[in-house]
Amino acid sequence: MPSVADPSQPRQEPQHEWEAASVDVAAWSKTQEAQMERSTVLEIFGSEHTETAIRKWVRALAPEHWAYIVDTETEYDLDRVRVLLEWQEEIPVCFQREECRMECKDVSAEILYDVLHDVEYRKKWDTNVIETFDIGKLTVNADIGYYAWKCPKPLKNRDVITLRSWLPMGKDYIIMNYSVRHAKYPPKKDLVRAVSIQTGYLILGGGPNSCTIIYLAQVDPRGSLPKWVVNKSSQFLAPKAMKKMYKACLKYPDWKKKHNPLHKPWLYPEQSTLPTISLSEVSVQHADSLENIDESGVAETKDDRGDASDEDSVN
Repeated sequence: MPSVADPSQPRQEPQHEWEAASVDVAAWSKTQEAQMERSTVLEIFGSEHTETAIRKWVRALAPEHWAYIVDTETEYDLDRVRVLLEWQEEIPVCFQREECRMECKDVSAEILYDVLHDVEYRKKWDTNVIETFDIGKLTVNADIGYYAWKCPKPLKNRDVITLRSWLPMGKDYIIMNYSVRHAKYPPKKDLVRAVSIQTGYLILGGGPNSCTIIYLAQVDPRGSLPKWVVNKSSQFLAPKAMKKMYKACLKYPDWKKKHNPLHKPWLYPEQSTLPTISLSEVSVQHADSLENIDESGVAETKDDRGDASDEDSVN
């Protein structure tokens, strides 16, 4: 669910303007006889919001789209208003998100956490990656990184610069990121600079050799994408990527034994050799400041770009 901060209140840094939510959109849509496939929920902080104010938020978030206000719920104890919207056409990209959940047998939460952090290992198992590297650190549990990935042909490939933070919570772990701008890493001519509104992983420990991972991705790819891309991404690519990551986890202990086994700066910050970056060197990357690419008319073609075999080996 998108959540929006009241502009009359001071903003805290770093902050996320978007959050995952547990609201059952399908049930709410059915109750109000709204079209579920075109419905979303907007969350606005502050309990005093008129219909005019709500429409202002909708126009600010998706100026090129029109939505009907179907219903509202005010939660005074949480000081927020939830709004059920039905879009006139399709749901805007900024309101779309992917969410996957996977049970991981024979993989501990600690191993999965290491795999998600280990940049060198990602280059081995993530066949969609074009280039990835860490730029610098902000604190002991926050850094700035670059990631470029392959998109299904004939779409242009994408890249992103993100501020990532992580936190161990007993047996559980969380890793989150959102897009930022860095003057030394402007958009490249051969790639489309995408925007991570909020992306991350929640790892729930389930025992010494099992865990559950929940993956949330809310990304603006900067462009009008054809429907086959949206469908393929949600139905095939995201689940397949999760499966590939699980297989990589099974192989990680043996791989790590041969590749600097004691080096884990995400656990031992004193090992980090990254330069320190001041927060003043970066700023939140807003989508409207980037080029918008129209690829809505692109037809799907058969090739292996961005869709490698599950049997890729890690050596």
